[in-house]
Amino acid sequence: MARELYVTKADGRSQAFDRQKIMRTCLRLGVTQDVAEKIVSRIEKEAYDGIPTKKIIKLIFRYVRKYRPEFKHIIDLRDAICMLRPKPDFELFIAQLLREYGFKVKSNQMVAGKCIEHEIDAVAEKNSKEVYYVEVKHHYKPHTYTGLDVFLEVWATFEDLIDGYKEGRNKIPFTGVIVISNTKLSDHAYNYAMCRNIKGMAWNTPRERGLESMISDKRLYPITLLRGLDPDDQAKLGDAGIVTLKQIIELDEAEIRRMTRLSKKAVKELKQKSKEILSK
Repeated sequence: MARELYVTKADGRSQAFDRQKIMRTCLRLGVTQDVAEKIVSRIEKEAYDGIPTKKIIKLIFRYVRKYRPEFKHIIDLRDAICMLRPKPDFELFIAQLLREYGFKVKSNQMVAGKCIEHEIDAVAEKNSKEVYYVEVKHHYKPHTYTGLDVFLEVWATFEDLIDGYKEGRNKIPFTGVIVISNTKLSDHAYNYAMCRNIKGMAWNTPRERGLESMISDKRLYPITLLRGLDPDDQAKLGDAGIVTLKQIIELDEAEIRRMTRLSKKAVKELKQKSKEILSK
């Protein structure tokens, strides 16, 4: 008879052990189906009733490293995203991610509504037919939910922007709203977003195509994915607009040093680790 196992989530709630969830995580980390199956089976044998989800993540990384040695350089993606500064790092990161998916993005825009002027995080346009007001929400703690209040405020702003366009106070024909968060949405927030047709891009939302999947599919990883990245170096990179490993690879070493004032040794190490991670 199979063991009935439960895991303990960060908020203290219990949830049935889900081997398919671990399988999906392994596959997102770039191992083959056969390897993922071996890792899942090993973790399933080692798991005990009440095992914390954080412990499972550590086990996944430990065993994935045996097949992908470059993983010794990185931390968990969810934690890495939380370590970005909300402004400008996370907003710059999201703008780059949207561009990877074919959007033209203008960040930090002042747009007049009917009643007041609004400072919005971004305007994202695609195919000249889709023009979105983008609201970006970042939390330092990965298990903090993005709540209903965010969506109520966003919808009120959207309606004022639409009315402002109709009265000629702005020239942006918004067709919709996108709320992007690095954490999960509360049930009320999710239900309201579905009712109002607000596009939500959050952790594990929509299911199977959440923020983590969109990042992994484009391999657009944040600089904070690098294990042991010095906080001062991170700030200098962010201040220079460098927030992804892809940028570190694409930019010339001398250019990075000029933009950030980092040492030659630090930049060389950043490039070496970034190339090792992204080349696999």
